[in-house]
Amino acid sequence: MDIKAQLKQGPLFAALSDDQLDRITRHAARVHLDAGESLFEQGEPADRFYLVVNGQIKLFRLSPNGNEKVVEIVTPGCTFAEALMFLQRPTYPVGAQALTASEVISVDAHDFTEMLRESTETCFLLLGDLSQRIRGLLREIDELSLYSATCRVAGYLAEASPEDSNEFELPVAKQILASRLSVKPETFSRIIKNLSERGVVSIRNSRVTIHDRERLKEVASICTTPQERLQASFLYPCPPPPRGRP
Repeated sequence: MDIKAQLKQGPLFAALSDDQLDRITRHAARVHLDAGESLFEQGEPADRFYLVVNGQIKLFRLSPNGNEKVVEIVTPGCTFAEALMFLQRPTYPVGAQALTASEVISVDAHDFTEMLRESTETCFLLLGDLSQRIRGLLREIDELSLYSATCRVAGYLAEASPEDSNEFELPVAKQILASRLSVKPETFSRIIKNLSERGVVSIRNSRVTIHDRERLKEVASICTTPQERLQASFLYPCPPPPRGRP
């Protein structure tokens, strides 16, 4: 599939005209990454933004003492770093690294900004996309500030598990998932151990087994978080993936 056709599959580009897509395609490039390969580093000049075609891209921040916080795991169909185009001399506030063999399309942010100056309608499309991101971030702030780590882990497992099976594979390593949920790895392990001792859920390597689905939902519902809010916290602003994946 050519770059133009792949761009059209991203929500940010789907409503653009053929002429606009042709213009973006002329300045776009396909980037292939091996698992563990870096796309850009925190603090580098942000002159491009990206659409994930396949694979998983980890966005993360490093603290001064070297601790890593996973900000997002970007999946196919999602764009990232596009909001930076509105800043003067922007730099990437996070690093980006491929969790698996991945392919992204790199878009020229400066040229895209120039195109926005020529089209009010396109500006509103982008504003709509960014508004969804802001709403998702506000939901996530609620989750992190108001609800316990146990609720966040239980809520994630309840949402990620497929309806027709009590077993599924974690799509990322446990330490990465813990960071994404703002839970320390040792805390994540204690939560899983506690849920396992209560006969609710167990994890062996990356294989999750739900032993008591109703009880798991009860643990998650202690946070008084409806399922749609849990889903929005983990999936915005991308099209929902098949059941069983975050």
